[in-house]
Amino acid sequence: MKVIKSKFGRHPNGQDVYSFNIENDNGINVRIITFGGIITHLFTPDRNGIPGDIVTGFDTLEGYLGVHPYFGTITGRCANRISNGKFTIDGIEYTLAQNAGKNHLHGGITGFDKKLWTPSIYQSPVEAGIVLAAESPDMDEGYPGNLLVEVQYILNNQNELIIKYKAETDKPTFVNLTNHSYFNLSACKKEIYDHILWLDADYITEVSSDSIPTGKFIHVEGTVFDFRKPKSVGNDIALIPPGYDHNYVINKDENELRLFSRLEHPESGRIMETLTTEPGVQLYTSNYLDGSIQGKQGIKYKKHFAICLETQHYPDTPNRPEFPSTLLLPRKFYNQTTIYRFPKI
Repeated sequence: MKVIKSKFGRHPNGQDVYSFNIENDNGINVRIITFGGIITHLFTPDRNGIPGDIVTGFDTLEGYLGVHPYFGTITGRCANRISNGKFTIDGIEYTLAQNAGKNHLHGGITGFDKKLWTPSIYQSPVEAGIVLAAESPDMDEGYPGNLLVEVQYILNNQNELIIKYKAETDKPTFVNLTNHSYFNLSACKKEIYDHILWLDADYITEVSSDSIPTGKFIHVEGTVFDFRKPKSVGNDIALIPPGYDHNYVINKDENELRLFSRLEHPESGRIMETLTTEPGVQLYTSNYLDGSIQGKQGIKYKKHFAICLETQHYPDTPNRPEFPSTLLLPRKFYNQTTIYRFPKI
């Protein structure tokens, strides 16, 4: 197990951005930068032991400083959408940045995906990683409270990439964090139609035309949303244009860390299992990539080129009291854990 630090570039504000290369003893290699807490690379071996990078992104910092759909970022304070960019706490209405039409998306215009995080290296005989820390000041993007956030990326020899999130506040506020990596187990050689997906979820949250929950839960039985038995991502995707972008209600108890997903690429043999303490996961099939973004090694990212499994609370939770709450109070702690596991082939 080892962690190697190197300079990745310089932010326009003059601060250096660093990359941390975390390796285990089995050929798993993950690279994370201090800008946005972004996972820039994730190498895993195929059935022949040949490593391949299974996440989209850029070769240089300049790509991440430009416009892109949150490749590999930490998103917050609240991931996903908040309707009309507003919520109310203790009778006070707060107005957030409206960066997705009239709605608020992934923390706003300058969310956690654009922060410079303070790193520290963590290493032991059985695991290694980095701890990223940041502060979001009171009324940052419209959110109340000074929020202290810590995100740990830990890799072990069980081939688990563990992401632990912690936060505390001095005023009541809403917090809903996730990582927005785009996965392609073919090592980004082609679209994800042939990936086989299993999701342990009986329901999705119904959404309106602008992806805001209606409050209704839809059972997946007999629908294109049913992945309770493994099937290819491309099997029904044409029946739900432009593709999947839905929150699945994971079959689990509150705060239980549980396996809920298995993604497999039969051609390469790569497998990714996902566990989380969160109640939901946003399944997104990169519906709006159109080839205009040129990523690592000159690859042009096309529609349905990658899949996101964003573990989180449900969208628009601040405005839906019937959903599990994301309200964080002073002297309480926000905690969640997500694990991406790569079984040995």
